[in-house]
Amino acid sequence: MTKAAVAVQEGKEADHHPYFRPKDAATLILIDRTSAKPKVLVGKRHDNVVFMPGKYVFPGGRVDKADNRVPVAASITPELEANLLKGSPKITAGRARALANAAIREACEETGLCLGRKVEKPAKLDGPKLEGPWAPFAEAGLLPDPSGLFLIARAITPPGRVRRFDTRFFTADASAIAHRVEGVVHADAELVKLVWVEIGSEPLADAHAMTKNVLAELDRRLATGPLRHDAAVPFFHFYGGKMQKDVLGA
Repeated sequence: MTKAAVAVQEGKEADHHPYFRPKDAATLILIDRTSAKPKVLVGKRHDNVVFMPGKYVFPGGRVDKADNRVPVAASITPELEANLLKGSPKITAGRARALANAAIREACEETGLCLGRKVEKPAKLDGPKLEGPWAPFAEAGLLPDPSGLFLIARAITPPGRVRRFDTRFFTADASAIAHRVEGVVHADAELVKLVWVEIGSEPLADAHAMTKNVLAELDRRLATGPLRHDAAVPFFHFYGGKMQKDVLGA
């Protein structure tokens, strides 16, 4: 999780700053359900980074301009789009697609794990090309595939922060990983180690409150069986200096 996802999880108020409009961001929680107890993928941040040094986090970050324009193997489901359009501030359908794509891009950038689907010649498809941070997909003969994403929660950084983000927390099954980019995680990278852990296990014991809130929601939904788009999606935001928990669309 980069600055965007970290910012919504800081446990104490920073010095007051003028109002900043939150920027859209996305986080991806990958789940391995091949064992009796589901596991989630977390990465350990470098000890020398400014935000959450040495902590275990999920990949995530800001939406890029190109995230809505990249070709995909399959669109997000109508149910996911509907969930992303709920709540305020309102967003467009294009922005909803960009959020889902951003979660996939950030996961590939930070962990080297790319969610996609094999295609014959993605570079020759009409429209924008897979380049820049999306290049690993083209090199592997993949198109990113956001069709298997589910929305678990939404959270907005409290007012008064230098950086504010409106972060959507997505999840996807580990079986959607179609390619691994070697060398992304190493001793000098932002993430120095990746581990699959059970929710509530040791690496997550000192996670920030918002991380625990989102994981508690994910744990409840996993306990009921396969994830469903019609489950209530919590919306964490701050009003009057206190965190509020609403339900999107309620």
